[in-house]
Amino acid sequence: MTTDYCQTFVDKAKAVSAIVSEVKSEDEALQYVIDLCDRKEACQLLVSGCERDLSEKAEQLCEAKQKKVIAAPGLTKALYDKLAEMSAKAGFECIDSGMRDHLAGVDIGFTFAEYGMAETGSLMLDCPGEDMRLATMVSEFHVCVLPKSKICKDSYAVEEMMLARMGKTPDYLAFITGASRTADIERVLALGVHGPLELHILLLED
Repeated sequence: MTTDYCQTFVDKAKAVSAIVSEVKSEDEALQYVIDLCDRKEACQLLVSGCERDLSEKAEQLCEAKQKKVIAAPGLTKALYDKLAEMSAKAGFECIDSGMRDHLAGVDIGFTFAEYGMAETGSLMLDCPGEDMRLATMVSEFHVCVLPKSKICKDSYAVEEMMLARMGKTPDYLAFITGASRTADIERVLALGVHGPLELHILLLED
């Protein structure tokens, strides 16, 4: 990784609406996730009937569905335990599995990237399990940590590694570039339709 690659990555990622910040440690990345989750509104599919005029007890039931959820599959046990403890103190639920039970949406998906591609500002994630793939798709905000040493020029720089991976099936490598977007509806650009509304990239000094 060179300084030129890092700056190119930042410029390209921001050009596709990614929010890029720098962190000095994994602990700082965890605090970023907690602070971001605290600032945002709870993400939850509206329970059937909650849009109607309801009794006080029914209103309370609907409000009870609004607990914030952080999905963090794939972390080391020590790092996940620390995030889970911080989440509990903040009043959030933290999960690392069972994503099928949260398909109504989670607030924050928290992951670590394997590589970053400076040419396009893309992240490459190793997603061998379903929980990791779902966490990056059904979360409203995706926060991904990218070590600066893992930023390379382009996808050709990791071609050899990818070919080796493809020989060990089943495997799944995801390339993520910016927030989810589409212009299918009357050619009007909309964010967050098929995936996260926001992508936060945390560049980690390593």
